[in-house]
Amino acid sequence: MSAPHPALARAQDFCARYGLRLPILLAPMAGACPPSLSIAVAEAGGLGACGALLMPPAAILAWAAEVRAGTRGPFQLNLWIPDPPPRRDPEHEARLRGFLGGFGPAVPPEAGDAAPPDFAAQCEAFLEAAPPIVSSVMGLYPPEFVARLKHRGIAWWANVSTVAEALAAEAAGADAVVVQGAEAGGHRGCFEAGSAEAGMVGTMALVPAVADAVRIPVVATGGIAEARGAAAALLLGASAVQIGTGFLRSPEARLSPAWAEGLARARPEDTRVARVFSGRAGRSLATAYVAAATAPDAPAPAPYPVQRALTQAMREAATREGDLARMQAWAGQAAGFARAEPAGRVVAEIWEGMRALLR
Repeated sequence: MSAPHPALARAQDFCARYGLRLPILLAPMAGACPPSLSIAVAEAGGLGACGALLMPPAAILAWAAEVRAGTRGPFQLNLWIPDPPPRRDPEHEARLRGFLGGFGPAVPPEAGDAAPPDFAAQCEAFLEAAPPIVSSVMGLYPPEFVARLKHRGIAWWANVSTVAEALAAEAAGADAVVVQGAEAGGHRGCFEAGSAEAGMVGTMALVPAVADAVRIPVVATGGIAEARGAAAALLLGASAVQIGTGFLRSPEARLSPAWAEGLARARPEDTRVARVFSGRAGRSLATAYVAAATAPDAPAPAPYPVQRALTQAMREAATREGDLARMQAWAGQAAGFARAEPAGRVVAEIWEGMRALLR
């Protein structure tokens, strides 16, 4: 029997290290990772994931317990590294509230005061949940938390968007880097919030550059939703692929039907990176709200997390009403490849396609 393709051999080594059958990972998408989706991906041989940014400790522990009740497969828990406190501008926020009121319910003056859950408490919940893998985005975990992870045998993967960030993550003790190309849906995982748009490097260029620069495994993410992209990522030096948008049309994702239908129609040019939902740069479908909020005469977004708090009422109303025009419809540039099939079938089809292409 001939030896496996070197790219597949590298992926097999990675899978053996992390208890996976297949090198296909669910992306940890905050607000879009119900336990049902992770259970389905893990049962198919991949890795489940939870983007815990918006979750208090009790919710994190409940999520982990529900996933463990549904599968013996592994999963990762992910957190954003907090930004410095935002600079507030009451007059500008008043203009934003007036603008946003045209797209949804009136926004009260105190809306922008909402803050994310306590980061330190979330970290403690991660240690208590004790997943096999904890990942970071928007920066690096503090050294003392990394040491506690290592002491408990929990691997740390760092999401990076440049070669420089990958080198910094490796130096800080990361066990792997998740290399996010600019094609990715949702937020750009840049260490410096202000540089997200200027540093938009595509997956095709970024993955091999990082693979050549670091000694730790590389996971490729961004613009990968089918077998061709996944096989290409392995050929470029990745040990596994992480997929977000490609799973969102699966029934286990429990996505709003309007959002799911928007993904099905999307071409790569139908997405846009903007700060108009959260104050952080993120790629979504180019909806009517995105177009209006990025127009020259629109008020500039407030910093994160103020903008997210100000848009919350609009986003919630859009979801209730099934109105894609105002919805926070995150979408990567490969959204059109997402299929309305069970997540386990999506995993299997991508893997079989990868194997055929890498024979």
